[in-house]
Amino acid sequence: MTFMQRLIDFFGKKSSKAKGGGDQAISKQKAGGKMTARERIAALLDDGSFHEYDLFVEHNCQDFGMHEKELAADGVITGSGTIGGRPVCIYAQDFTVAGGSLGFMHARKITKVMDHAMKMGVPIIGINDSGGARIQEGVNSLAGYGEIFYRNTLASGIVPQISVILGPCAGGAVYSPALTDFVFVVDKISKMFITGPEVVKTVLGEEISMEELGGARVQVETAGNAHFFARSEHECFEQIRKLVSYLPDSNRRKAADVEKKEPRPTYKIETLIPGDSKIPFDVRDIVRAIVDDSEFFEVQKQFAPNAIIGFSRIGGETVGIIGNQALVLAGVLDIDASDKIARFIRFCDAFNIPLLTLVDIPGYLPGSDQEHGGVIRHGAKVLYAYSEATVPKITVILRKAYGGGYIAMCSHHLRADFVFAWPTAEIAVMGPEGAANIIFRSEIQGSKNPEETRRQKVKEYTDKFANPYVAASSGYVDAVIAPEETRGYIVHALRLTRDKQESRPARKHGIPPF
Repeated sequence: MTFMQRLIDFFGKKSSKAKGGGDQAISKQKAGGKMTARERIAALLDDGSFHEYDLFVEHNCQDFGMHEKELAADGVITGSGTIGGRPVCIYAQDFTVAGGSLGFMHARKITKVMDHAMKMGVPIIGINDSGGARIQEGVNSLAGYGEIFYRNTLASGIVPQISVILGPCAGGAVYSPALTDFVFVVDKISKMFITGPEVVKTVLGEEISMEELGGARVQVETAGNAHFFARSEHECFEQIRKLVSYLPDSNRRKAADVEKKEPRPTYKIETLIPGDSKIPFDVRDIVRAIVDDSEFFEVQKQFAPNAIIGFSRIGGETVGIIGNQALVLAGVLDIDASDKIARFIRFCDAFNIPLLTLVDIPGYLPGSDQEHGGVIRHGAKVLYAYSEATVPKITVILRKAYGGGYIAMCSHHLRADFVFAWPTAEIAVMGPEGAANIIFRSEIQGSKNPEETRRQKVKEYTDKFANPYVAASSGYVDAVIAPEETRGYIVHALRLTRDKQESRPARKHGIPPF
């Protein structure tokens, strides 16, 4: 065979492998409002940057007539490219090829590119669109999943791991996304569940649609398994590109600095908190009044909205931001908010991203549902995560900081590097009304005018404790600052802590309250 004939043979084979499951399968994919695997990669990565690996890998299953079937690229596209000029490794399951089912060689392609990502120190992005394990391969397909889960665990805290659900992701397959750092879903396209509607009907006798069981909205609003919700695949890819811009390539680096920008003048920080401490406000407005260009990239916006988490830049540096959201449940900590905050802290700590905590918390959510659901155990995750974190930790107490909530939200006692408080801050064991009712109960009950006495005692307690100066006098608050001074103090604190080093006792690992 001449060189030219070999070239013709090569390009012919490459073309057939790259065509996926054929025209009919591709048409069906598009009819369902979904892009093909290759189109998805091209839409997400920088133009022309994708380099494919293992195009010619084939399955090795001989049973159930599989030896006669040629599955293009074995149903998964793997390779590397760039996002914003920065390298990433990527794989995309191809639903047009045997429903994107995962067999052993399919899994080996995925684990190979994951190994590359860890070795090279770059993010790994997985696009999931699969009917699940390839039944014809039996236990070998299960072995493939196990190898992927093991790599997810090894890569955790080493390189950022991003999962994109753009089709079904069912059964054991869902545990790979669950082990990664961020999960993206798209409305009406993404489906995640352990057991499908048929099994639910058989076992429990309940009729439920796939969308109701594990659709995109369920995952972001109720289950908390997904972090970002999009209305289209293109919107999803823009979200991923945005997220990657805030992150370092690996735990060996810090996120790249960009040119700093002042907050937009529309957010006047001194006007954002109401004079009455009972009136709620949107803590995201405080964030936007502090950060560069007033830009806040919120994570898990729809889940546990009584807490906010997300990324911004301050002075050009990426910062992870955590805050109590007074608009929802007065900003209390509950089971879901605790999980949300703790996981975000651990991510930021693993990838050298400083933490800014904005505090306005009346405490933990009371009630038997919370107690029986394990709010003690879940709430302890926040304490553990903040205490364990060694990145720069800066806290600003905006308003209420009561009881265990004060301690949990990155107080000095959990080794915050700097704690600042606004004059509106109230730092105490509990709110003035509750405290006065307990401390002065005898005087109130024995008074000729109990209601007037109660008002006086509430004021007495408020004047003594509902301010930041008692805590500041003990060194628990480093500075009481005016709201308009906040950004300047934070910028200086970030500059001062940029090369922070903190050692901990030698150990294999701690034991968080999982």
